[in-house]
Amino acid sequence: MLLFAVAALTTSIGVFLSAGKKRRMQIFSELYEFNEQLLLNMKFSRKTLDKVAENFKFIPELLKGGKLLDGKDGETLSDYFSNLGKTDALSQIDYLNSKGAELKKLKDESFADYKKYSSLYVKIFFLIGVLAAVLLA
Repeated sequence: MLLFAVAALTTSIGVFLSAGKKRRMQIFSELYEFNEQLLLNMKFSRKTLDKVAENFKFIPELLKGGKLLDGKDGETLSDYFSNLGKTDALSQIDYLNSKGAELKKLKDESFADYKKYSSLYVKIFFLIGVLAAVLLA
């Protein structure tokens, strides 16, 4: 029974470590979708940013200046949101179009990282748990 507990504990550590990769993937995926919604909004309906953002999980917090990611990713997010609503509609459409390709790249990159590293972390920590259980037995 102790062997299973050790393996489960170390596996849960791997899952916990992969949570950061999952969060980054979710944020960039949501940001890409938000950018696409903003483009449609600017062209057709002209809702406020808050109305467009209310269907998303992370975007409202980012609009309020929240810091969800650190480092270069955090700078990318703050740069993106600092330029929203600062110019006329045509300039905003151009800005959103130019950011679309960059956000798609970040979305794809973060998805690939999540897919690659999350399973790696879980497998490595599971194997560490099995090794520790065998050594304890």
